[in-house]
Amino acid sequence: MNPNSISLNKFISDTGYCSRREADNLITQGRVLLNDQPAQLGNRYNPGDSVEVDGSLITTADKPKKQEKLVYLAFNKPVGITTTSEEKIPGNIIAYIKYPKRIFPIGRLDKDSEGLIFLTNDGDIVNKILRAGNNHEKEYIVKVNKPVDGYFMQKMAAGVRIKDGLTKPCIVKKVSTHTFRIILTQGLNRQIRRMCEHFDYTVTSLQRVRIMHIKLDSIALGKWRYLSEVEIDKLKDMVSNSSKT
Repeated sequence: MNPNSISLNKFISDTGYCSRREADNLITQGRVLLNDQPAQLGNRYNPGDSVEVDGSLITTADKPKKQEKLVYLAFNKPVGITTTSEEKIPGNIIAYIKYPKRIFPIGRLDKDSEGLIFLTNDGDIVNKILRAGNNHEKEYIVKVNKPVDGYFMQKMAAGVRIKDGLTKPCIVKKVSTHTFRIILTQGLNRQIRRMCEHFDYTVTSLQRVRIMHIKLDSIALGKWRYLSEVEIDKLKDMVSNSSKT
């Protein structure tokens, strides 16, 4: 072992990028490259090694960081695409989009669902949005296997007891006989499907149409667009109180 080497998570922490624990999370998520190869927990940094986080080269604190242009995408995910940056998984979102820069999805949208999801190479905003996510609205249009009624909508809106506990109160509005619109401020795994199952309903289609202030609107299924400067500025402002570490 090189006597001048240090643990990779300590090196990342020493640059001021984040804490050692957060560095371990970044490594686990596949967002760190060591000498152009995906880093692993337990890797060590040797002087002269190249370390990239979310596509940007990071260096010791006394040297400037390489600034790379940040990109922010809004993508209309089709059913069947898995929201993961693990490119070994068939049907993953990164391989589907084939964006020329290394990007990452913000949050998740399950394989059986479609609709809006963000992708970016801005690791700072990824962490901030994920930490602040439970305070921001996400809107969905949901179709179920039998007619919805006032009782169902009232109970869904009040909070449902699922395995993770009681869901937060939310907004539920009927759209048609079998369809309703729901606005959540939390993102438990397969939350809407599990809420519906509690009342013996089965979700037949689920589409996310809005995240915070950004709507799906005219993005065609399987296509993406860049967020505008106005959208990005507002997004950053909305998560400004969320620490990246």
